[in-house]
Amino acid sequence: MTASASQAAPLLQVTGLAVDFRTMDGVVHAVEDVDLEIAPGETVAIVGESGSGKSTTAMAMIGLLASGGRVSAGSIRLDGRELVGMPESELRDIRGRDIGMVPQDPMSNLNPVAKIGTQVGETLLAHGLATRRDVGAKVIQALSAAGLPDPERRAGQYPHELSGGLRQRALIAIGLACRPRLLIADEPTSALDVTVQRTILDQIGEMTRELGTAVLLITHDLGLAAERAQRVAVMHRGRVVEQGSARQILDDPQHPYTRSLVKAAPSIAAARLRPEAFRTQDRPVPSSDTAPDHIVEIENLRKVYPVRGRGEDFVAVDDVSLAIPRGETVAIVGESGSGKTTTARMLLKLIEPTAGSIRFDGRDIFSLDKAQASDFRQRVQPVFQDPYSSLNPMFTIERLIAEPLEFYRRGGRSERRARVRKLLDDVALPQSMLQRYPSELSGGQRQRVAIARALALSPDLVVCDEPVSALDVLVQAQILTLLGDLQREYGLSYLFISHDLAVVRLISDYVCVMKDGALVEAASSEEIFTNPRDPYTRRLLASIPGNELGIAS
Repeated sequence: MTASASQAAPLLQVTGLAVDFRTMDGVVHAVEDVDLEIAPGETVAIVGESGSGKSTTAMAMIGLLASGGRVSAGSIRLDGRELVGMPESELRDIRGRDIGMVPQDPMSNLNPVAKIGTQVGETLLAHGLATRRDVGAKVIQALSAAGLPDPERRAGQYPHELSGGLRQRALIAIGLACRPRLLIADEPTSALDVTVQRTILDQIGEMTRELGTAVLLITHDLGLAAERAQRVAVMHRGRVVEQGSARQILDDPQHPYTRSLVKAAPSIAAARLRPEAFRTQDRPVPSSDTAPDHIVEIENLRKVYPVRGRGEDFVAVDDVSLAIPRGETVAIVGESGSGKTTTARMLLKLIEPTAGSIRFDGRDIFSLDKAQASDFRQRVQPVFQDPYSSLNPMFTIERLIAEPLEFYRRGGRSERRARVRKLLDDVALPQSMLQRYPSELSGGQRQRVAIARALALSPDLVVCDEPVSALDVLVQAQILTLLGDLQREYGLSYLFISHDLAVVRLISDYVCVMKDGALVEAASSEEIFTNPRDPYTRRLLASIPGNELGIAS
């Protein structure tokens, strides 16, 4: 924070804020007695896990609480003007013009049937900052300022035609199009790769500095908060439990919850969760001719997609070779589009390669007969990124976990019920959850159910595709510890797909770094993180939020 910002009267002043939600089970006190100030041009971060009240606090500021929610006490003043109780017609003028918003998920917040330029233009027209005559030029200007390359072409595209990073830039363009005095950025980069994340945050920082806009950053990533904000407020169970400068919060956290957040933040210098399995030898992930006992051997794997209307095809995976030792974890890291998920989908036998081979337990998985393919499906199980979309919302937890047992006719009804209860114990969930539905569980609990379901058939290999990227650091740490404990207990092998190198450091024995479909570096986890050789790997490491502040290094 600049000296002028620290001495200026608050742009935003929240005092004694309380937010309640009326539910069928009674009134839920989501936010209680929150005090918060943001000076002009200052960046303040609210940090906390899901359910802590941080997003609810932000939504209360712009009068967009979910159904059943209301501000039950307190004051929210923007430049001295009270927002609580303000008529909706006046709030609509403030939203966009005075307070901008960059939400978390662009695919949920962008209209899928409207072009990007139309959506930016709607904001400008609604606040009288453009006319029908000049709105097109102002849209191009807004998209260009948000860092979208070739803004004229992007304006004519639909959201699904853009990458995740470009969609997020489109939301930045919408949020800052009216040059607001305050920007609320609610988890604006949580689903993005670290390099894209840094680019997006740099873009927000550059634009807000030029406009003199203050920023309220909502995040569960303590490293990101410390790197980007002058002050940090920590929320827990609806209350602000600690506030201070970013450096103060990191170096000397006072509240037990803040200390737990700092402790749980993944670190690229942290020891592997299973330190006895660390490999320190200076060699790449072993291929089939360097070590005998591999559950998976991938050789010269290639996947090419024909692209209509273009002179050349798209090479998604290009000549990738790696192996997974039994009972150990191999991680594949890289940005979106690097080919890591395509490689995993080929290993899961969901798509066929254009060339190359994948052997599981010595057999080529694309040459299996019907009985062998059925055995393969039972021995190799996936855990996906979003458990809410991968779990049937109409099934109870008991039925979800039991479904693979029923499909493959494993045991009788009583045996299956006993197996489900044992699996629930294995993933540290109470038996009382058996009759609940996915919507009644938290994100971390749903991911535990997904893991229990993956373990139902006692697989040898579990393919984890971004299994913790959408989770808070505390829940993330719990899931990673759980995966390590289950690996020790059952001798599981893991292929772990992630763009988060700090997480990979905690879980992996070996690391493969992919870029543009190719394997650019492969070595033991220790070697990758202490002596990265490829420039791209070094760039990934340097992009981790908090790296320069000592959180992730």
